[in-house]
Amino acid sequence: MKKFNVSKFDMEKIHSAIPDAYDKYVNGRVSRREFLRFATLLGMSATAAQVAAATGAGEVFNALSAAPARQDIVRGGDFISGMQLQLIDHPARLSWVEGSNIIRHVAEYLTETGPDNITRPYLLEKWEANEDVTEWTIYLKQGITFNNGDTLTADDVIFTMNEWLTPDVGSSMLGLISYWGGTQNIEKVDDYTIKLHLDSGNIGVPEHLFHYPAAILHRSFEGDFIKQPIGTGGFTLEEYAEGERIGYKARTDYWRMGADGSPLPYLNSITYVNLDKDASVAALQAGQIHSFVLPRPSDWLALKDLPGIVTKTASSAQGFMIRMRVDIEPWTDVRVRNALKMCQDREKILQLSYYNQGDLSIDAHVAPAHPEYFAHPIPAYNPEGAKALLAEAGYPDGLTVTLASKNDEAEPAIAQALKEMAAPGGFNIELDLTEPGGYWDRWTEVDFGITIWTHRPLGTMVLPLAYIADADGKPVPWNETRWVDEEFTTKLRQAEGTLDIEARREIFKDLETIMQERSGVANSYWRQVWSIASDKVQGYEAHPTSYDLLHEVWMNA
Repeated sequence: MKKFNVSKFDMEKIHSAIPDAYDKYVNGRVSRREFLRFATLLGMSATAAQVAAATGAGEVFNALSAAPARQDIVRGGDFISGMQLQLIDHPARLSWVEGSNIIRHVAEYLTETGPDNITRPYLLEKWEANEDVTEWTIYLKQGITFNNGDTLTADDVIFTMNEWLTPDVGSSMLGLISYWGGTQNIEKVDDYTIKLHLDSGNIGVPEHLFHYPAAILHRSFEGDFIKQPIGTGGFTLEEYAEGERIGYKARTDYWRMGADGSPLPYLNSITYVNLDKDASVAALQAGQIHSFVLPRPSDWLALKDLPGIVTKTASSAQGFMIRMRVDIEPWTDVRVRNALKMCQDREKILQLSYYNQGDLSIDAHVAPAHPEYFAHPIPAYNPEGAKALLAEAGYPDGLTVTLASKNDEAEPAIAQALKEMAAPGGFNIELDLTEPGGYWDRWTEVDFGITIWTHRPLGTMVLPLAYIADADGKPVPWNETRWVDEEFTTKLRQAEGTLDIEARREIFKDLETIMQERSGVANSYWRQVWSIASDKVQGYEAHPTSYDLLHEVWMNA
């Protein structure tokens, strides 16, 4: 039995902040998950971090007990899944999970955040950060080829990064990595090494490289992935019938090896068929598909105890954000926004719309799943206070507003519950609920809506996507509320460069308070997510961001 040990000297050689985080873990001041996430973000391998965590807890760590059990993996199989199929063009413009699941089997990412919420190198061999995390050196794996036969090099990565940072592309990456400072701060060291010279330090660079619009493109890409489906992934795009079905075929020259030592992927093919949730449930029960993407709580309840079907659960930072555009009346007045926030009976909304399968929230886009999360008291339902605020804002007789959203998940139940709860507070809410495409076509434009936001592993990752301005002072592409607050932005930048977990949490205490008191979002809860699949499907996990990671999935006969 081979035993391992990782000393604090070994940790310090990777980054000087890791030993301090280790001491906090040993003394019970941060959790094991927080230590693992922090250490791996600063460049420690996941295996070494797990060794350190185990020995710090007084455990014996050995290769045999740590390795996953070897399985008799069956190669081949054709995996079929139900999913709402979104229109795809430029991967950097992806705006929801379904679209990313279309791309990710063909085009891959520099890093990968797994179902355990730990980020690991993927197309990268490793990364290194300097003391104040203002300079990151990333090292590409060598020998990776695109499906057109070309070798992946730094030129492809830099081309892709330039696409992210080109305003005309319209990528949400522009807001997320605004701290990079621009393309001039990307340095090609050699064909497999890139240095990022950041305008301000940021702990989250490896996480940001797995944001779903960050798929790495071939340097010849001209703007439409369906016309140029070139990527390093294990599958090639073989069929694309818009709004109907998408088909993929396994590559025979893919670069990765599986747990059994044989080449990946294990599957022969993947097919997505365009199905709504009700049709997906029926198709899974009939054996026509093997899984479906983004099951609802009602689907989980209906299917979780059925023979032949396996359900798995993950906690997440996914939320149905009720958002108000602060540049359009009446939402320009913070009193009106706060009056609306007071009209949430959060426990009832969670019960009515999501069967209590989630965690209650304040009106801030930070969840218990985030390491920086600071727990505030959950605000009480207060329609009388809302009514008084509306009167103070000049609406003594109440206010009529229209709430827009899509109709395929929990949004209709949330909207109906809010409509009823807000009536005593002086709001007459009219509902505008459409098919998903009808909302996603306008989601950043409606003045009052419910937008489902997916999980991000760090609080410092989600906030710059939606609540800051760009270098020209314009709200970043996904800032659907148009809310920009100078104090908030200053504290966020401070948090992004703060390595100490406890100190970062103290900054987030203020960030959450500012959002509760001044922002244009309300939120009642963070939802659980599920994977639901036929028991023929092996290795299919519930991912907190609802990603389909299928390269190591295989099928029983």
